[in-house]
Amino acid sequence: MNFPYFIARRLYRGDGTQQSKRRASTPAIHIATAGVALGLAVMIISVSVVQGFKGEISRKVVGFGSHIEVMDVGTFGAPEHYPINTSEAFVQSLQATPGISHAQRFTQKLGILKTANDFLGITLKGVGEDYDLSFIRENMQEGQLPTFRSDTASNRLVISRTQADALHLKVGDKVYAYFFEQTVKTRRFTIAGIYQSNLAQFDKIIAITDKRTVNRLNHWPDTLSTGVELLAHDFDHLPAAAAAVTGTIRRHYHGENTPVAITIKEHYPQIFSWLSLLDMNVWVILALMICVAGFTMVSGLFILILERTNTIGLLKALGAANRSVRHVFLHFAVFITLKGLLIGNLIGIGLVGAQQQWGFAKLDPATYYVESVPVSLNPWVILLLNAATLALTTLALVGPSFMISRIQPAKAIRFE
Repeated sequence: MNFPYFIARRLYRGDGTQQSKRRASTPAIHIATAGVALGLAVMIISVSVVQGFKGEISRKVVGFGSHIEVMDVGTFGAPEHYPINTSEAFVQSLQATPGISHAQRFTQKLGILKTANDFLGITLKGVGEDYDLSFIRENMQEGQLPTFRSDTASNRLVISRTQADALHLKVGDKVYAYFFEQTVKTRRFTIAGIYQSNLAQFDKIIAITDKRTVNRLNHWPDTLSTGVELLAHDFDHLPAAAAAVTGTIRRHYHGENTPVAITIKEHYPQIFSWLSLLDMNVWVILALMICVAGFTMVSGLFILILERTNTIGLLKALGAANRSVRHVFLHFAVFITLKGLLIGNLIGIGLVGAQQQWGFAKLDPATYYVESVPVSLNPWVILLLNAATLALTTLALVGPSFMISRIQPAKAIRFE
């Protein structure tokens, strides 16, 4: 058996005896264990919250705009004036592009919803049977989500809770929409449902109806659309998928009015830049918690060495080298760290799991876009945090352990 490990294990197990409980090092060991446990628990919670928050916000943005959008460049200024040809052959080619799982057409029109006392500017989004409305369906609060078609005008409208409250509308109400070109066009819609995503940037303006109605307002045939939204297989490889989509577009389009493919990150850079800033907060928290764990362990190691000076002298007198004695106390410290990691995992994973199950930590959706703190448990990230904490904490103890080399056996044996 490894000599340093054997001695360290005997010393660590001896901490349960009545004599060891009276030692001055016992509170230090408890504090060191608590420091490691607290540090790891905070790291697990921080990473889980940030990953959950980023994932939830990204999911909501993608729910309104997909992963990649194929549109005319001019659409960013005036969506109703720059349509693209979205024939069935073109859409099928986009869907067959490597990295793409689904393609869906949409048409937009800027307008105003008006009641007897209020009015509100909106972006009317027309969708057909090929459009994936699962995100809106998940966030429906009232009414039902109609089955919209590209070849049938239904005049049914789905609005957000923000719009409904601003205009004092409820399911079943009639509302007039006005669209301004050379003349004013009026359409009367029936409120079929009300959704709430808590993403204010979209809840304020997006209203959904069938594609045929919006195409008629734009004087477009069914083969024209504002653009095509594409869902990708892997969110982390959007640039590669967008490059493949660009190749598909060039095979179908030739000339100056060629559409462009932009990723959701390029379309809404302010949102994703803000989410990227959260990573810096996580790194700061991780660094601070590693420092806390390392500091408490170093303090505990110093106290252990000072209290067991006579044991160190005895081991040296029996022929143990400085390196072996140092390894005894490093093993001892690792035992303490492992116990702290176990407790930290129980606390951190337990709290994150409870939040996933019950969502007891609430947030103001007007500020944070979600009603409760979103969390995401990644086993690989947790394993990495454990391994990094153990490695860095042990590495921090190597320097202080050289203090053992300065202890002389003749004096240490007489030390009390």
